Amino acid sequence: MKTEEQLEAEFRSFATAQRDSLRRYAYLLCGDWYEADDIVQKALTKMFAAWKRVEPGGAPAYVRRIVTNVYFSHRRLSWVRRERASDELPVRRVDRPQEAVETRLELVAALDRLPPRQRATLVLRFWEQLSVDETAAAMGCSTGTVKSQCAKGIAKMRELLTDAVVPARA
Repeated sequence: MKTEEQLEAEFRSFATAQRDSLRRYAYLLCGDWYEADDIVQKALTKMFAAWKRVEPGGAPAYVRRIVTNVYFSHRRLSWVRRERASDELPVRRVDRPQEAVETRLELVAALDRLPPRQRATLVLRFWEQLSVDETAAAMGCSTGTVKSQCAKGIAKMRELLTDAVVPARA
């Protein structure tokens, strides 16, 4: 039987190793670094409460599922929607030689216009590179739902990015 100190040290090590990846994942879901920090903090708090019951091999998938659920909860909260004064930032001409930055901004802006479940599906499948089964487990839905949400999300992304040239990631 592990002591409380051992469990806390294990969790601290796990959280430190996973924090950056979870933060990037949460950002891709919500499109805001500050909200991503809040989501990850809430998810890690919930994970700590369940740490005794979590199998070490399944911990990364479990915490990703918690992040997904916290993101969905955030979307349902009215204060999150009220804080966004506008969907689009004022256009300001800034010379940026990095084309990759422009492409990433266009992709994130298009992702931000997707419904939460489609966005989560696309991020899990194509950014986190999870299989359909792993994505279904992370989202708590069937594989059929993942496939349909993925297809709808891709169709909407194509519609939103018709003018943009987005290179395929190798």
